[in-house]
Amino acid sequence: MARILVVDDQKNMRTTLSIMLRSAGHDVAEAKDGGDACEAVDDEVYDLVITDLRMGKVDGIDVLRHVREVSPLTEIIVMTAYGTIETAVEAMRLGAWDYIQKPFTEDELFIKVDKALERRWLSGEFSLLTQEFKERYGFENIIGRSRPIRDVLTRIIKIAPTDTTVLITGDSGTGKELIAKAVHVNSRRADRPFVPINCAAISETLLESELFGHAKGSFTGAVSTRKGLFEEASGGTFFFDEIAETSPSLQAKLLRAVQEREIRRIGDNKAIPVDVRIIAATNQDLARAIREKTFREDLYYRLNVVRFNLPALRERPEDIPLLVEYFLKKASKKMSRSVRIAKGVMERLTTYDFPGNVRELENMIEQGVALTMEGDEIQLADLLPEPTSAEGPQTLDAIVALAEKQAIRAALVNCASTDQAADSLGLSPTTLWRKMKKLKIDNPHRKF
Repeated sequence: MARILVVDDQKNMRTTLSIMLRSAGHDVAEAKDGGDACEAVDDEVYDLVITDLRMGKVDGIDVLRHVREVSPLTEIIVMTAYGTIETAVEAMRLGAWDYIQKPFTEDELFIKVDKALERRWLSGEFSLLTQEFKERYGFENIIGRSRPIRDVLTRIIKIAPTDTTVLITGDSGTGKELIAKAVHVNSRRADRPFVPINCAAISETLLESELFGHAKGSFTGAVSTRKGLFEEASGGTFFFDEIAETSPSLQAKLLRAVQEREIRRIGDNKAIPVDVRIIAATNQDLARAIREKTFREDLYYRLNVVRFNLPALRERPEDIPLLVEYFLKKASKKMSRSVRIAKGVMERLTTYDFPGNVRELENMIEQGVALTMEGDEIQLADLLPEPTSAEGPQTLDAIVALAEKQAIRAALVNCASTDQAADSLGLSPTTLWRKMKKLKIDNPHRKF
């Protein structure tokens, strides 16, 4: 199914085209003239625009130029009448995929549409991977070439320009807030606030006050009226992280805010309208939470309008080398240090399960950079102990030795001398020397 915009100032033609395309399973929108078409393209991303050439003040060539400017991946087919072939050729020179001459048959239309959509999807596949595309849509921090990531990026572009409520699910560390910010940055609300709140980090009583605000005297300590975060986010996007951590009683109040787009401050009966887009995220199984009566079913259906289910890192191992390279550059720049990954480490990382997902990988690489001297290579032992678990259960002695090695190397890197490193570790220089010898740790200061 493709999202198609049909543009024609003749209603009968516009309606007939729309019926034909919908019968083929496509999602079709209509624009009665060129001006409406330009506004529609500003508001939403289309896979294909089919536009008449001869219209009023804003003609098909104007629509073509506007689409090329604001949505370069959208394909365009122009419809021509007898005697306007030269104009159609000019349209193709300006970037239209093809033209079709009126009157045409249903088969002729579908041949053109299918070829245009095939090109659209192929070009989109590869364009999603370019740095220029990522910078244009604010996807610089979304790293990956796997099918799941390409699908996520494609969906963001399609739904971001709308005000549709979004639910993002996935394991911890998969980048749910990153996706929420990408939706916001590509929306019409991008110049307004993006207000996140972690529902698991605040007690229920405080969370309600934070969200809705309170009236003066509504409780002890409420010495003045205070706006809540919903009001602060007016015109922008409100992001509920860990929405499943809220209580059913608070969920009932959230339901009204989500459904009616209005809130009531604590201690005040006055309804206050709020203009916000709602994005919610959770790492829990909401279907199970509904069965266990810990999450309201009606709130779930209000939130689950468009859903992103983010893949775990173990489900896209082909992205791990790209992520390692990205985090390595980031950490090296932060610490003003140039290091590289030792041979064989990358292969081990791609077979690791990563229960903490992308967040765990980032922390792992940052630790490796911190523990590695300038110009050296990050070894597997410089990372967290988990990647070595493939060799079987570790003994307590092995775990302690690894922890000691990491702590000593970090102290040596961050201290000006070996004596200072020993002092920071609570050891005598002699004891530190013995441990370094036992653990085969090179001394970066070259003297004791």
